[in-house]
Amino acid sequence: MSNSDPKIVLAKWSDRFFAWLIDFVIISVISTGIIFGLFGNVDYEFEENNFWIKNGEYIPTSVIFFVYWVILEYRTGQTIGKKILNLKSTNIYGKNPSLKGVLISSFGKSFLLPLDVILGWILTNKKRQRVFNKLGDTIVVKIKDVQDVSDFTYLKD
Repeated sequence: MSNSDPKIVLAKWSDRFFAWLIDFVIISVISTGIIFGLFGNVDYEFEENNFWIKNGEYIPTSVIFFVYWVILEYRTGQTIGKKILNLKSTNIYGKNPSLKGVLISSFGKSFLLPLDVILGWILTNKKRQRVFNKLGDTIVVKIKDVQDVSDFTYLKD
């Protein structure tokens, strides 16, 4: 392979986790504020091992996460966490992802993340995709200069 061959540098799992963590903190603060504003309190009682579902807070918070990821990743390929860590969501060719791909990937992150990540690790491929990334034909890359060619070599960061 020559130096002129295009390369897509796949993001490390750890970088992806820290980007997600930044987004999680931001959206958690926002969703807690919204829930507090609507209901006058935030009741996080640890009862019966399903306190968020019981109190009706899991679904609205997940919807807020979903909307956040869909809007930012479809428009720019980056959430705040990804921007800070110099990561970007793309299609498997390093181009902007399709709306369908972003919707599928964001659904997995918002509603089924533990299952999505664990299955992604078990069934991982050379592109470091979670299950819902694979279904949506999306990848997360480290931002580098990439040439506009369809024959890519995937490198791990």
